[in-house]
Amino acid sequence: MDFRLTDDQRALRRGVRELLEGRFGREALRAAVDSGRLDRGLWRELGDAGFFALRLPEADGGVGLGLPEAVLVFEEAGRVLLPGPLVATHLAAGSVPGAAEGAVVVTDASEGLVPWLDEADVVLGDVAGAVPVRSVDPLTPLHRVPDGGGAGGGGADGAGADDPVAVLLTAAEQVGSADRTTAAAVAYAREREQFGQVIGGFQAVKHLCAGMLVRTELARAAVWAASVTGDPVEIAGAKLLADEAATDNARDCLQVHGGMGFTWEADVHLHLKRAWVRARLRLPAARAEEAVAAAL
Repeated sequence: MDFRLTDDQRALRRGVRELLEGRFGREALRAAVDSGRLDRGLWRELGDAGFFALRLPEADGGVGLGLPEAVLVFEEAGRVLLPGPLVATHLAAGSVPGAAEGAVVVTDASEGLVPWLDEADVVLGDVAGAVPVRSVDPLTPLHRVPDGGGAGGGGADGAGADDPVAVLLTAAEQVGSADRTTAAAVAYAREREQFGQVIGGFQAVKHLCAGMLVRTELARAAVWAASVTGDPVEIAGAKLLADEAATDNARDCLQVHGGMGFTWEADVHLHLKRAWVRARLRLPAARAEEAVAAAL
């Protein structure tokens, strides 16, 4: 089986990266952190670009692409820490009017938590009695549902926490974040000097960066392969690898940056916090491990 990207897939990834880097650069990221609000204008632009309607048939007004292309798009979203309930809105594009066009924000109850509840126009799953909780990620406001409502199921339209497509797209976001922190660590190691030379010349730093690259590529290969097979067990394994890559790479990126990496002004901590939240919201490690183990 050939897992190399086609020319069209490369063009899609390149186009999405250019759109997001131009529309959601560092200034926009920091503005989103400060405001804590969802940019509805950007949400509509994503809809116009086909982000949410990517897998809808062309006859229904969609782009007509498949899960492998969706994985590429969500990986790019993860690279720039694009905020909002992207997965839930994408999955609802075929059933909730306005979701495909980005005119409606859709969220869901996953693992007893509901992201962006106050900003959502449509909520999938039972969220009765949901109360706000402090989120470690400033770009993912959360509500908790009493008694873990929505855990593992999430309600209608296949937007549940264990829905394989939802899990895989979340894993793709994790891969994008892991890729971004790897690039940030390498760039900093090439410019930061200690003892008269760039720190990238020190063996310990080289090992950190090499380990980050290996984790990213291993997780990416698993996610891309699972997007082709669609196998739930392979998706669970890919999620495990992607969660590990995103969280461990962010930690190692902090180490490469040294004391600067722990400051609020650095963006590395935002990747670590988002990785923690993503890992918790969709098929957490304990249940993913059980899914893989049960199939062995």
